[in-house]
Amino acid sequence: MKGQQGVKVIGAGLAGCEAAHYLASHGFAVTLVDMKPQRFTPAHADQNFCELVCSNSLKSDDVYGNACGLLKEEMRILGSVTMEAAAATRVPAGGALAVDRHAFAAYVTQKLRGMPNISFVSAEEEEIPESPCIVATGPLTGERFAAKLAERFGGNLFFYDAAAPIVSASSIDYAKTFTADRYGKGSGDYVNCPMNREEYEAFVDALLSAERVIARDFEKRDVFEGCMPVEIMASRGRDTLRFGTFKPVGLYDENGKRPYAVLQLRKENCEGTAYNLVGCQTNLKFPEQKRVFSMIPALKNAEFLRYGVMHRNTFLHSPRILRADLSWRENGHVFFAGQMTGVEGYVESAASGIWAAANCALKLCGKDPLPADARTVIGALALHVSSPNEDFQPMNANYGILRPLGQEVRDKALKKRMLAERALQVAEELKEYAASAFAEQEI
Repeated sequence: MKGQQGVKVIGAGLAGCEAAHYLASHGFAVTLVDMKPQRFTPAHADQNFCELVCSNSLKSDDVYGNACGLLKEEMRILGSVTMEAAAATRVPAGGALAVDRHAFAAYVTQKLRGMPNISFVSAEEEEIPESPCIVATGPLTGERFAAKLAERFGGNLFFYDAAAPIVSASSIDYAKTFTADRYGKGSGDYVNCPMNREEYEAFVDALLSAERVIARDFEKRDVFEGCMPVEIMASRGRDTLRFGTFKPVGLYDENGKRPYAVLQLRKENCEGTAYNLVGCQTNLKFPEQKRVFSMIPALKNAEFLRYGVMHRNTFLHSPRILRADLSWRENGHVFFAGQMTGVEGYVESAASGIWAAANCALKLCGKDPLPADARTVIGALALHVSSPNEDFQPMNANYGILRPLGQEVRDKALKKRMLAERALQVAEELKEYAASAFAEQEI
């Protein structure tokens, strides 16, 4: 019986939890190993599994107009526990899927602990197992295990990731804000903090001169564009923020006027007692964060519940190491999942956990892995991290990695819909293929 075939899953972040849930849901015995609560990384504080550390947003929920929204629907088809948890703990965020971070982690933890064929070990893994396992220790892999990975694989890459500050809702000056979603999408879920030209210029000056935690060494690191610190973006040009994080396009105040620049605030929890400074990941020292961000009129007296932090993100040069099923080329029973494979983002990380777990289960059943092609976002990401690429860098979900339709479609919205419809059909086929393989194993 497959239930007697145990799989060790190392790491209880999004990828590890997805992997453990998928395997257990299909009758496999799972041992989930995580170093909490014995040890925490610099960015983690919650004792629950599946902790979200730098944002509560899982990005767009638009299945037919956004690649990440499409990926989430593919995951729902494949039985994602993080999508289930997100639905149960979501908070208003316009067209985005945002969650109450603590409730989200608690939901996943409770769900896994309620599954009879998952056992739990609180320890820091120190060796790469040779038996069936999925390594999902994440971008904040413990130092000892990271050293083992570096020793075994060599040439590990790393970059620095950044988290945005969170402020108390009660400390925001709402008289200097307006509530609106960009282009009117949503139900007024964002609190917008407008700035005129003089205020914006002063803010940028302060941002550029503020003291950073890692001043000179930081610029020598590889920084993923999707989590670029706001001060680094500002250094690229005085108007960079106005065309990015602080762009006013699609936002109008109660008088129908578009501001010169806008900082958006998004609810951090269901109660709405805390707000995240959207896109303001930063590496400034804590006193500097308070000084600089308080220059925004609506945040003059803001109480900072959490300051932004920078932390190390470790990932493998996966094209040299992994197959498209996310198994190790030298040991097909060892799989990797999560951001350490070179997928970037919460959703992408969770999706890779499903992909690795499904292929691990299929291997244990003596079946071929899921066909990896770029018709689905999940398959395209698997190909990205496994295809030869000496300049390998992390990748988000995006339409550029999908296989072309094979016909010219000039209407962009129609093209995205056609890509999505094709992807969802293929995702259903992947689900049926795995279900059929597992059903045969039962006979």
